[in-house]
Amino acid sequence: MRLGTPIPNFTADTTTGKIKFYEWAGTSWVMLFSHPADFTPVCTTELGHIAGKAQEFFRRGVMLLGHSSDSVARHRAWIEDIRSQYNITGQFPYPVIGDESRIIAEQLDMTDMRDPESRGVRVVYIIGPDKTLRLSMLYPESTGRNVDEVLRVIDSLQLANTTPVVTPVDWRMGEDVLLQPDVLPIDEARLFPRGVRRINLPSGLAYVRYTSDYPMPHECWE
Repeated sequence: MRLGTPIPNFTADTTTGKIKFYEWAGTSWVMLFSHPADFTPVCTTELGHIAGKAQEFFRRGVMLLGHSSDSVARHRAWIEDIRSQYNITGQFPYPVIGDESRIIAEQLDMTDMRDPESRGVRVVYIIGPDKTLRLSMLYPESTGRNVDEVLRVIDSLQLANTTPVVTPVDWRMGEDVLLQPDVLPIDEARLFPRGVRRINLPSGLAYVRYTSDYPMPHECWE
């Protein structure tokens, strides 16, 4: 699934009931993350860690939606294991889609070309309020995801969604950002009144431009 692809308005059974994706998501950002099967060790650590970090996603206006190619009944039993391992009390913070038939996995291109009969791959999709795919991360079964990296990328996506900037390597919220290449020099003072810092390069081209003038998290996440 390519970046910018519209996400179809699929209907799914989940651990919290049936959902129609567009109605469920509303105008929020969504992180949809898939798993090949229930009761697997790496996936268990991921669902538990994401549950523990759920408030970090929610305060960014990001809804969470899990997926696994097993039944909702198996999901609910698996969630009890996850609760026990990660000391999660109260309501589990996000629904998990049941997809025994793999219809949704096929529809959202979450299958493994190396093994057409596999139960899917471990994907992270970040979906914008416009229901288009903004980020895709695909992981093999052997490697657990880095949740802090997912949050870092969401910060970058949401900032670039509202401000004409891009974020450099290893960027974290609060550090300097780069101006988008199509920002004209004549517009810099208007867009970034607190200043722009140019890097002098041998080419003589002023394409690396930094600024600290951008909204802080509470402004980006509203």
